Amino acid sequence: MSVSKPGASVAHVPTTDDYAAAEVLIEALPYIRRFWGRTIVVKYGGNAMTDEALAASFAADIVLLHAVGIRVVVVHGGGPQIGDLLTRLGKVSEFRDGLRVTDAETLDVARMVLVGKVNRDIVASINTHGPLAVGLSGEDAGLIEADVRDPELGFVGDVKKVNPAIVESLLAQNLIPVVSTIGADLDGQAYNINADTVAGALAGALGAEKVIYLTDIAGLLRDIDDPASLIAETDNVEIAGLIADGILSGGMIPKIDACLEALEAGVSAAHLLDGRVPHVVLLELFTDAGVGTMITTAEAS
Repeated sequence: MSVSKPGASVAHVPTTDDYAAAEVLIEALPYIRRFWGRTIVVKYGGNAMTDEALAASFAADIVLLHAVGIRVVVVHGGGPQIGDLLTRLGKVSEFRDGLRVTDAETLDVARMVLVGKVNRDIVASINTHGPLAVGLSGEDAGLIEADVRDPELGFVGDVKKVNPAIVESLLAQNLIPVVSTIGADLDGQAYNINADTVAGALAGALGAEKVIYLTDIAGLLRDIDDPASLIAETDNVEIAGLIADGILSGGMIPKIDACLEALEAGVSAAHLLDGRVPHVVLLELFTDAGVGTMITTAEAS
């Protein structure tokens, strides 16, 4: 006697799609076993954050990682959202070397957007699947101790130190920390910090297995105009050569630097993925082929 699934009125005859779905699960099983109990930090941004369907897909993926025993931490920025609010307030943003000059008024806007809007939206999206996510700022419990990057940039900071105790406590309670990238110095002065940098530093402090960056490109490309030139796997030594040869340059350098700093801190692998692809994190972690670029540390000869 067969038992139908809840809500099913008749028995279902398996189709080719059903068998394909089963194969996907079988392919994922060894990876689920491998990463169970490990920590993975995911930096969330770009179109994946601003597209409603992709945002819902991302939240579901994070909950799935959590459900199969992965200790997952989400780190997010919100540059476009900060820029939008500044524009609505009639304030013109000034950029130097890709960084927004941040005076006291701009810092207030950044804190409101990152902590009060973007963070809450991500937490709410994840929590539609259950009471799992908890929002944090780098100011909470001294999580991110900041230093001023350049006085001419105003309140733009660098990570001086990470105190991951609050994140480790939440992970121990089987929760999903969602971290916005406002840090503070020992005097309590807040700073806006690049989210790529925070993700790498936090991954290192947590002893994470992986740090994953969602971007608006497929990964590292040998030819920026040729998607087929994707570099699927590389290491820190090859990366240095690609930068020296000018193959990798421009806006990818800060992300690459964050990846390399995470590897130096002991993270096993850093991944650059196209956040515009639905379920891209699952495809990279749980399939044999993978879909983005994985960077590791070269074996010592």
